[in-house]
Amino acid sequence: MEQTETKLIHTGKEFNITPSVTPPIFQTSTYFAPDNADDYIKLANTTNSPWFYHRYGNPVHSQVIAILASLEGTESALLASSGMGAISTAVLAVVRQGDHVIVQRSHYAAANQLFHDLLPAFGIEVSIVEQSDNQSFENALRPNTRLIYLETPSNPILTLTDLEFVGQLGKKHGITTMCDNTFASPLNQRPHDYGIDIVVHSATKYLGGHSDLTAGAVCASHEWITKIWRRMLILGASLSSFDSWLLLKGLRTLSLRMNQINQNASELAVWLEQHPQVRNVIYCGLPSHPQYELAKKQMKGFSGMLCMEVTGETPEKQLENAQTVLNHVRIFANATSLGGVESLIVHPASMWGIKDFPDKQQQIGINNGTLRISVGIENIQDLIADLDQAFKAIN
Repeated sequence: MEQTETKLIHTGKEFNITPSVTPPIFQTSTYFAPDNADDYIKLANTTNSPWFYHRYGNPVHSQVIAILASLEGTESALLASSGMGAISTAVLAVVRQGDHVIVQRSHYAAANQLFHDLLPAFGIEVSIVEQSDNQSFENALRPNTRLIYLETPSNPILTLTDLEFVGQLGKKHGITTMCDNTFASPLNQRPHDYGIDIVVHSATKYLGGHSDLTAGAVCASHEWITKIWRRMLILGASLSSFDSWLLLKGLRTLSLRMNQINQNASELAVWLEQHPQVRNVIYCGLPSHPQYELAKKQMKGFSGMLCMEVTGETPEKQLENAQTVLNHVRIFANATSLGGVESLIVHPASMWGIKDFPDKQQQIGINNGTLRISVGIENIQDLIADLDQAFKAIN
């Protein structure tokens, strides 16, 4: 059987009908109809049809879909115009008015808005549970529970959810389970292997890997992908031809990038944990992580995401010290997003406008000293030296 590195290069080549080694960008909104009317009807009703109309599919989309399904171990996949396009479309394909959804406390901010604001407005009940407590999921079950939605590791503080427990819980009660696998990537974690029905990604992040595109992905069975695809036709969250082509190019090097990122982040986390200006480090691969054993069980690698808390006698001093680090880094970029080849560092309390709201910070699990890091593929010694000189600027 071909290994991952080979699959990333060669899977889906049958959709490149040209003699070019690198697939071209199919920059067209529509395609000539075949002479046979029955063939045209088939194209118009085939999930992810690559030769009908762009909102339905695209030849490069089909190549990317084949790779993603192989990576996640699912029957099929689907592309969307953004991570939230994938998440919201998938969720809305599962639930309807009168249904009940269970979500965990720690989520990507936009996903929180979907569950806290949009779904209730459409008559869908949402219960919030503590994701590190398996029993909380079971306690939240209702007769009308239709979906359990997960994100593990979660953004930003890397809390884990027991995928096997939730997967079995969903199967036992006939409830659909869905997991955002963005922070891990399919090379580090495959939720479907633990019984999760639907896996979603912001492909903008690790899958693309170069901070040059915006895309989303859904991986699931043929049956679920067809349902979600039909919902996407209505919602119109189709991915552009150019971004699909960029995503295909990014996926080619995913294994190389993730291997380097995993190694860099692990070394950086260990170094940070010993630094006198750092009060706490949160990284799934550290034995100090409260769910380290679970991380080892369900993750092959621990990705490039970590959080550190800089020292400071007061919240105000912590904020000052965190801003000093941000203002003095030279290699790390103070920019939102994650998962690219370049290392990024952000101050979540400022990014989400809650630096002056300790109650909201406590709900998320951060404080004014928290910095979130997305480790890239640079030389690890350069990354360590960059943070070291930035720490030295703290008074």
